[in-house]
Amino acid sequence: MKPRKQFAQHWLKSEKALQEIIEAATLNPEDIVLEIGPGTGILTRRLLDATQTVIAAERDRDLIKPLNQRFQTYSNFILLEGDFLKLDLAAVVNFLPNKVVANIPYNITGPILEKLLGSIAHPNRQYDKLILLVQKEIAERVCANSGSKIFGALSVRSQYLAHCEKRSVVPAKAFSPPPKVDSAIISLTPRPFPLTANSPQLLEKLVKLGFANRRKMLRNNLKSIISPQQLEPILEQLEISPLARAEAISVSNWVRLCNQLEFVSNASLFTDGTRQN
Repeated sequence: MKPRKQFAQHWLKSEKALQEIIEAATLNPEDIVLEIGPGTGILTRRLLDATQTVIAAERDRDLIKPLNQRFQTYSNFILLEGDFLKLDLAAVVNFLPNKVVANIPYNITGPILEKLLGSIAHPNRQYDKLILLVQKEIAERVCANSGSKIFGALSVRSQYLAHCEKRSVVPAKAFSPPPKVDSAIISLTPRPFPLTANSPQLLEKLVKLGFANRRKMLRNNLKSIISPQQLEPILEQLEISPLARAEAISVSNWVRLCNQLEFVSNASLFTDGTRQN
């Protein structure tokens, strides 16, 4: 099958990359694995040989018949036709996957990550581990450390919801046809963040506002909900510079800031007059 541009298809052909994906997944015979976009099935076969069941979601209807034919002898293969973002797995399968291993379409990476991990306010902890092959730039942003130029809202959300690790880089030549950028394998392990946000909804709002304009200092990005004069002593208490921008603040400090502002909110000091419950 020829890759189709409309589905951002690039067939992985590197044996080294495939082996690195399998090793990162630490598969065992009891695992039920979800694969998003199996394509020609090159990764699928390796998953089938190592796990109890593979549930594959493929939206390209032209690939459905070839995949069913290729794996017709595998009793542990379940193929679902449709857009993963619109699929309700609980409604169509009797058992839910505990791991996700996939070379996901790069043009919908953000929505896929959000569906797999959930949001800060509504985390999804269905999965033990997510092993994803993504665009290298996205992998670096997800796993970035605070203080770096690429640390952003995606970094905070991902790291609040999961332990994030960039495993290895996969060059463009490992695909057919080669994409314009290199890729990377990331490992995401969903878990409660060690420091709990008292109001996840407020944390979500703060992160969105904080990174809304990266050039501005945090106190200016948040002035719609708290004045700079009220925010500065809170930042100093947390040992955060009053001149800090959002990317300078670690995930832990975002949570601490949220908890302090939640207290301020209960004291009815937010400039927009709202309270966070």
